[in-house]
Amino acid sequence: MKKEHLNNGMDNNDLLPMDFYLSQNFPNPFTVKTKIKYCIPYKTNVKISVFDPMGNKIETIVNEEKEAGTYETEFYKGNLLDGTYTYKLETENYLDYKMMTLLKK
Repeated sequence: MKKEHLNNGMDNNDLLPMDFYLSQNFPNPFTVKTKIKYCIPYKTNVKISVFDPMGNKIETIVNEEKEAGTYETEFYKGNLLDGTYTYKLETENYLDYKMMTLLKK
């Protein structure tokens, strides 16, 4: 995973996030892989999971304790079919969902 800083949810004085933030994946729609960025304002356990169009969890792509900061992870389609998938950022005190679309190449 690569650590980067984002403008959204950031305090420009110290470049640490002030709030949790889950970014829309890019590119979206995607064909092979996509990037998901997120901000964590303090040290906490972080889980990012991906769900199929029926709501079944298909993969957990992040499941670890993270320091305050902004992070980026990639999701690879593997053998998934075209469709709209959901990804979820979950911590002890925060929960957010976004949708992403997988298209055939």
